[in-house]
Amino acid sequence: QLAESGGGLVQAGGSLRLSCVVSGRAYTFGRSAMGWFRQPPGKDREFVGGVSRSGGSTWYSASVEGRFTISRDNDKKTVYLQMTGLKPEDTAVYYCAADVNAILTGRPLNEYEYDYWGQGTQVTVSS
Repeated sequence: QLAESGGGLVQAGGSLRLSCVVSGRAYTFGRSAMGWFRQPPGKDREFVGGVSRSGGSTWYSASVEGRFTISRDNDKKTVYLQMTGLKPEDTAVYYCAADVNAILTGRPLNEYEYDYWGQGTQVTVSS
């Protein structure tokens, strides 16, 4: 199971840190690439960013590059999404996801590459 937390209401220009805690024995967290996606109101879910199995590599969509940072703590089975410089267009439900079949250098970008998903946490950015 994946459980996101940390969402809320923030003013434009503010910051939030989302967490995603992984539990259960379905897979080994440390062997999974992790990703963050979001679904803005009335729109399709979109990729935000990802982090490799070791945490040594991260990748982001162009819309958040330079503002968002993904990290992970394999001992705590937790992945983080630090969001700064938030904009109203960042308003969305944010989901974390796990790619349990990721190779060491894998950088999954697409929803179909991810096997497990959290329930999401709402982030609302007011102007």
